[in-house]
Amino acid sequence: MLVPLTRQKFEQIIPLIASGSQYKYYWGKFNNFLQRLLISVVTVVVIFLLRIFLKLDFGLIFVFGVFGAFFWLWYPVFQASIRNAKCRSYKYSGFFRGRVIDWWITEKLIGKQETVNNKGELVIIENREKRINLEVGDDTGFSIEFDAPLRPAHKAITRGQIAEMVFMSNRPDLSIIEEFSNIYIPSRNLWVSDYPYVREDFFNEVSARLRENQQEKPRRRRRPEPQRYGDDDY
Repeated sequence: MLVPLTRQKFEQIIPLIASGSQYKYYWGKFNNFLQRLLISVVTVVVIFLLRIFLKLDFGLIFVFGVFGAFFWLWYPVFQASIRNAKCRSYKYSGFFRGRVIDWWITEKLIGKQETVNNKGELVIIENREKRINLEVGDDTGFSIEFDAPLRPAHKAITRGQIAEMVFMSNRPDLSIIEEFSNIYIPSRNLWVSDYPYVREDFFNEVSARLRENQQEKPRRRRRPEPQRYGDDDY
C-alpha cells in the first residue's frame, strides 16, 4: 500500500533542521569530535593572526571567530540539514506499508589500514562491517531492497512482518521512486536504518492514522472520496 502525502506532512516527517537522532548520527565517534575540535582551534588561531597582521575590523573578526570556534558543535547540524534538504527537494512523497519478503546478512568493506607485522612486512587490514539486507514489498508485486548496519535488535526481524517507510519521487503518481527513508517495523517498534531520515513522532502519527482507517473500512457502506493524507486536520 502506497498513500500519497501532502507537502506539509512530508516536511514535518523530513525536518529542515537536524533532529536529535540525526545530530547524534553525524556527531560520530570520539575521533570525529577531535577532528572537528582541531579544525576549530586552527580556525581561531588563523583568525587571530589575521587580526594582528592585517588589522581587520574587530566586529567582523569576532563574528568569524565565534563561527570557527564552535565548528565542532554546529557542523553535525549542517551535515544533517544538507542531507535532509536533498530529500526535501523531491516534489512528491508517499507513505508505504508492505511486508518483509526476505532478509540476509552481508559484509561491506568500509576501509583499509596499512601496518607492519613483526617481520617487517607490510600488511593490509580490511575493515568490514556486517549489514542486514531487507527485501520489502506488497501485494502488487512491487519490492525494494534496503541495507543498513547490523544491530543486535535486528534478530527480531522475520519474514512477513509489516514494514513501513516514506518514498520520495519527482512524479505525481510516484511511479518512479527516487529515494526512500529508513524502515520501521511496528510489531517490534524497531527501526532499521543507517541514517535516521524521519522524525519518528510525525511518522508514527501517520502510521497510527492509517491503521485506524484500515480498521474502519469494513464498517463503511460507501466508499469515501479519495483524499491525500494530511488534507484534513493534519
